[in-house]
Amino acid sequence: MTKLVLLLVLVSHVTSYPTGDAPIGSPPLDQVQPRHVHLALGETPHTMSVTWSTVDRTMESIALLYDEGQEEQCTGSATQFVDGGEKHLSQWIHKVVMTKLKGNHTYRYRVGSGLGWSDVLEMKTLPSGENWSPRLAVFGDMGNENAVSLPLIQREVGEGVYDAVIHVGDMAYDMAEDNGERGDIFMEQIEPIASMVPYMTCPGNHEYHYNFSNYKARFNMPGDNRNMFFSFNIGPVHFVSVSTEFYYFLNYGLKPVIAQYTWLEKDLASVDRSKHPWIVLFGHRPMYCTNDDRDDCTRFETRTRTGLPLIKWWGLEQLLMDYGVDLALWAHEHSYERLLPTFNRTVVPSPDMLHPYTDPLAPVHITTGSAGCREKHDGFSPNHPDWSAFRSTDYGYTRLQVDNATHIRVQQVSAEKDGAVIDDVWLVQHNHGSFNKKFVNNEL
Repeated sequence: MTKLVLLLVLVSHVTSYPTGDAPIGSPPLDQVQPRHVHLALGETPHTMSVTWSTVDRTMESIALLYDEGQEEQCTGSATQFVDGGEKHLSQWIHKVVMTKLKGNHTYRYRVGSGLGWSDVLEMKTLPSGENWSPRLAVFGDMGNENAVSLPLIQREVGEGVYDAVIHVGDMAYDMAEDNGERGDIFMEQIEPIASMVPYMTCPGNHEYHYNFSNYKARFNMPGDNRNMFFSFNIGPVHFVSVSTEFYYFLNYGLKPVIAQYTWLEKDLASVDRSKHPWIVLFGHRPMYCTNDDRDDCTRFETRTRTGLPLIKWWGLEQLLMDYGVDLALWAHEHSYERLLPTFNRTVVPSPDMLHPYTDPLAPVHITTGSAGCREKHDGFSPNHPDWSAFRSTDYGYTRLQVDNATHIRVQQVSAEKDGAVIDDVWLVQHNHGSFNKKFVNNEL
């Protein structure tokens, strides 16, 4: 009996010490435990940024990478984010840039501080250079409720189907609701995807609260600097992310419209088409749609296409023609729609009329906003303009497979049909560059 009492005293004495580096009197673990872990591409090759949140400040922002029995430590910083709701709830957003990563390599990693660590996670880096075939999942308008496509996407990301994900705006519905707690739930919801592959984004109209503060704080995109427009390269593709919302929330000022337009023209002009022959632009509100709701692209001209009302300045469609943007991806409408090569509401004939997506002479537009949210579907108008080639209201998402410098495959997956492909088209381009020059050279 004496030995048993002595043993219990010893065990009690040993377990009274804090574990790891946590000091005595540290905050409760749930206040300093990393949550909402998500990746994004870095600003330079062989880099990746990882972002997470803690309720309380931890004084350290550390990412630990494990590879071939070795541990490498990368450090970053944290910024306090205070939600604009009534409770003014706060949290700390941590960002670390992981550098000198091997290409096409799987790493195990965890994030946190001496006060608490995340689970050990896994990520795979992109292959080096331009000569490889990227695969991406693309979707918009996914909420906490009715996120019908999410299980399929989670499974495919886990299977290694995709190199990256693009979320084309409208998240959580809405991140700012319930004093930002709905945004917290959404970040937990996407962590199984976003902690494995880069989760690239643009803002949608549902992010508008408090001048897009939740979006700006939670997502760290390469070279964005909270401007909400940026570009990045994956393999042979130059991707461009823009904010269509500048044109609609003018109460936040006109300056972002002008700044983005100026930046976009400069960015598109700088693309080396010998290295990155494909240009794919994505933003939330589509330039074209045939839905039967009261939205702008059906009953009104989309401002991002034609410019601001009355003055018609800073419209983007002409830039897409000038610099030969091959593919424009949109969301906002809770449906899927594929257009023929189109400019100024007119189908632009391709050299071979029987194969309109072979060497097209205008951008191809695709709307993929049917991932699933509480607002459910958007139906279509019975009127069917000749530039609309395929439409579906099925919940789903888009697969983008870039085979090489000349071929991109676009597939629409139906979540309602257990992952069946309901649209499948190849975009072929042998002559990348300005579409206007093809007009001048009488290539039409």
